[in-house]
Amino acid sequence: MSNTEYLTTTMTVDRTPEEVFEAVTNVRGWWSENLIGHSTALHDEFVFTDDCEYAGETARAKKGIRFARFQLTEAVPGRRMVWHCVDSLLTFVDDPDEWTGTTVVFDIGVTDQGTTVQFTHEGLTAAESACFEACSAGWTFYITKSLPQLITTGVGQPMPSYHR
Repeated sequence: MSNTEYLTTTMTVDRTPEEVFEAVTNVRGWWSENLIGHSTALHDEFVFTDDCEYAGETARAKKGIRFARFQLTEAVPGRRMVWHCVDSLLTFVDDPDEWTGTTVVFDIGVTDQGTTVQFTHEGLTAAESACFEACSAGWTFYITKSLPQLITTGVGQPMPSYHR
């Protein structure tokens, strides 16, 4: 990956594009159980936080993604899902709203090996994004490990729900 390319990762599973799309929309099943809102249909909005132990953990610790609010701007079943980051607060980089205005894209296609998800976080580049290394590691895990596990077994590895 060159320094000007957006953060990307790809995974392939032996399932239909419709099954893969359904799993992508189940963000609580593969990314975080702490979502607020909806993540399945065009114009849905949801808020992500990486709190795991208790609500407000990231704010108290001053490290992590305090929140990121996304709006679904494109939803084509079996083919494509696009989230626009409307607002964000990352507490582990100097520019806390680094994700604000970025776009998360899931392009779904069929290959000889099965159904492929090409994931791209447009707006995050190695050359210009302070969170690029940490975000690459995180997105790569959730897209190449947790999401396919959800698709093939019904159970992903999302961040657990905080204790209430």
